[in-house]
Amino acid sequence: MILKETPLAGLWEVWPEIRRDERGFFARTSCLEEFEAAGLPADWTLSAVSWNARLGTLRGLHYQTEPFGEHKLVRCTRGRAFDVALDLRRGSPSHGRWHGLELTAENRAALYIPPGLAHGFLTLTDEVEIFYQIKGAYRPEAARGVRWDDPAFGLDWPGPPRVISPADAAWPYFEDPAREGL
Repeated sequence: MILKETPLAGLWEVWPEIRRDERGFFARTSCLEEFEAAGLPADWTLSAVSWNARLGTLRGLHYQTEPFGEHKLVRCTRGRAFDVALDLRRGSPSHGRWHGLELTAENRAALYIPPGLAHGFLTLTDEVEIFYQIKGAYRPEAARGVRWDDPAFGLDWPGPPRVISPADAAWPYFEDPAREGL
């Protein structure tokens, strides 16, 4: 594996080192020892899949408040998606900044997302599957979100969403006084 730091504190790109031979290839996609050597918890407690039928499906931007923050390793196992992490941690050197990466079944890249970063993606093809490895448990009472189009962050999506859930479309703007924060 190749762990590549991003401009956001604690957010890492994870690229497989592919070893090819006449059979095909082999590549590690997660290694507890390598993650821990980089200071990244990776003792995953949950795996999940998000299936998205249509191009332009937007999910996010989601996070959980403390003490229920989640570490996530997110990869695309079918199709293509533009994956985004947004730093909402007060006091973080990268607070309010975002990082996006195209995840595809072909490039096999992943994003390692620490607690305090909101996560979302926009599908770039039909039939997109996103695979999550998560340290933590889903707690509905801690679930929060940020609007995908919040001008406070200037996210540069590769296109407008065509499919978005009513809940994701209704997240408050970050500066909304009624917002429940991190």
